[in-house]
Amino acid sequence: MRLVSGFVAIGVMIGGLVTASVPAAASPRSSPVEQACHAPAGKPVQVTGRGATGKVKDAKPAPAQVIRVDQVGYPVGGAKQAEIMTRSRRGPVRWELIGRSRHGTCSLFGGGGATISLGSWSSTYRAVWPVDFGILHTPGTYRLFLQDHPKVVSPWFRVARTTDLYRKPLANALSFYENERDGPDFVKSKLRTAPAHLNDSRAMTFLAPKVDDNGSFKGSLARYATGLRINAAGGWFDAGDYLHFTETTSYTVAMMLQAIESFPAQVGRHSPVSFDNEAMFGLNFLRKMWNERTRTLYLQVGTGEANNTFVADHDIWRLPQADDHYQGSNSHDQYIRHPPVFLAGKPGSLISPNLAGKLAADFALCYRVYRTTHPSTANSCLRSAETIFSMASLHWKGPLETVLPEDFYPETSWHDDLMLGGTELALALHDARRLPAGLPVRSATTYLRDAAHWASTLVAGKQASYDTLNLYDVSGLADYELYRALGAMPADGLAITKSKLLANLRAQLTSATAIGAREPFGYGFAWNQWDTTTHGLGLSVMANEYDALVGRPVYAAWGQRQLDDLLGANAWGVSLIVGDGTAFPDCMQHQVANIAGSDNGSPPILAGAVVEGPNSFSATGWVPNMRSCRTNATGNVPYRAYDGHGAVFADNVQSYDTVEPAIDLTAMSPLAFAWQEAGSSHAGF
Repeated sequence: MRLVSGFVAIGVMIGGLVTASVPAAASPRSSPVEQACHAPAGKPVQVTGRGATGKVKDAKPAPAQVIRVDQVGYPVGGAKQAEIMTRSRRGPVRWELIGRSRHGTCSLFGGGGATISLGSWSSTYRAVWPVDFGILHTPGTYRLFLQDHPKVVSPWFRVARTTDLYRKPLANALSFYENERDGPDFVKSKLRTAPAHLNDSRAMTFLAPKVDDNGSFKGSLARYATGLRINAAGGWFDAGDYLHFTETTSYTVAMMLQAIESFPAQVGRHSPVSFDNEAMFGLNFLRKMWNERTRTLYLQVGTGEANNTFVADHDIWRLPQADDHYQGSNSHDQYIRHPPVFLAGKPGSLISPNLAGKLAADFALCYRVYRTTHPSTANSCLRSAETIFSMASLHWKGPLETVLPEDFYPETSWHDDLMLGGTELALALHDARRLPAGLPVRSATTYLRDAAHWASTLVAGKQASYDTLNLYDVSGLADYELYRALGAMPADGLAITKSKLLANLRAQLTSATAIGAREPFGYGFAWNQWDTTTHGLGLSVMANEYDALVGRPVYAAWGQRQLDDLLGANAWGVSLIVGDGTAFPDCMQHQVANIAGSDNGSPPILAGAVVEGPNSFSATGWVPNMRSCRTNATGNVPYRAYDGHGAVFADNVQSYDTVEPAIDLTAMSPLAFAWQEAGSSHAGF
């Protein structure tokens, strides 16, 4: 027995580690390696619903120790860390690493002893121990186990090239958006068997009514009707419901197009997993929500709440194709059969700056991505981008406009949106070989100055490092894009410099690392908040952005750990992206998944769906026709056994605050996995 690069190992040297082969046929199965090799992998146990394989009353207590790993796997050349949670604070905690061959034989690749705890997670798990096996560079399938308790094992995981690791998560993300499609251009699948909301092709438009915090309004919408019908068919379902919002769609499209523009080899037109058609699908909906001729912006299609007289989207549980003829001609259900389309404001009125910035970025990116393959659409997009950007209200009073009700998606920041919109417009004009006729502004420098102005205002304000990259703050992307634009288009007298942009990006990452230092898993966003999962994806993107800009791996290991955390190396041992890994939510609050999908992790599932993640509470509430579904963690241990640091997780169809997916939550997934697959040194421009 000897120490090899931090591993206590036995056997012969292979690929830089020491291995000892243990044949699958060895008998009896008494050696620690053999026990670990054949220990069942385990999976979440459904305890209510039609596919229940366990019972609530048979739930098991929290085990004395568990091992958490990234269930998708670890890049060959990247950082590799897992965690062991124990009831006892006593160390060292000794672990072993085994590899499994295609023939089922297992080999001991090494081991070690964790002596310094990362800290306490809860009153149950008073210590979390790091397992660092970054020295492992041999592709393969592996598992960790405890030396003193060989049946305490991790899930099997892969060590592989980034292309092999992240191709499936990218494909899953694409599948999610295809399953979220509405209208006649839906994609047929095991989950989606018919088109829906075809009545939206002649949807009535309405002025926005006054609504309460829940979105309820008084009486009928008839008095708000404009008399104008539009084709509002299409778009993605926003979440587990069937609403369509301009705000969340615009953010999603921006992130998707950014991924295509930066990583054509990973997600572009000719890539193995192309998001080209899906981004165009989202753009087509946004182009219906904006009328360039009348300068009218529409806010959303559908209403989540209504009142005691009328039924709204959130009142019923059904497949989407039921809506076009729901309850015949019953007037109480008219907003299900004919979802209202609400105006953001009167034609020609100024636009809330957060929406103006995002939409300008969408349409400018549309031009950048499609100017050669879809020139007519691209030219139209660029004209709309300039118009919308010019109509941004720079003195907006009151809450920023998002959706009805505003409480569904409350935004407080808009300088970042205009910064991104101005940057993408500058890049679009700079990239153009031949600009379309009739553009009001033809100088890239004009928009570069606008973007620099809003960047300077943002950096000097209180919100500069208040949040990180997600729906509510896109500065983590805008800093990166503007930095590169300044390099491509040098100009004198700009209000911001590359060094200040880099410093702002670093400040957000520094703030996130400080948050992660307060808990043993190192996650850069507190686990007991909304939008937990998507923040981790955004942090992974920002870490890659920073490293790409400075040309060295400053945040590479930390960014990898953010992905590890959300892909299973967390207290609950669950991947927060459906289909990515081996244990993921089975009971999402999503109507199609609940009614038409499986509830045991086998197909059909809503693969690629990014759920909310752990939160400060787990919601309850029943809707008629909702199918009961609740799972416990592997071994039939309730997920609450692993709650800690004020955070809870529940895989329960009623728990919208932990397991409802949404298009904005998933929006960062293609960009994050494209970065991982390509590496920070291969980002396109």
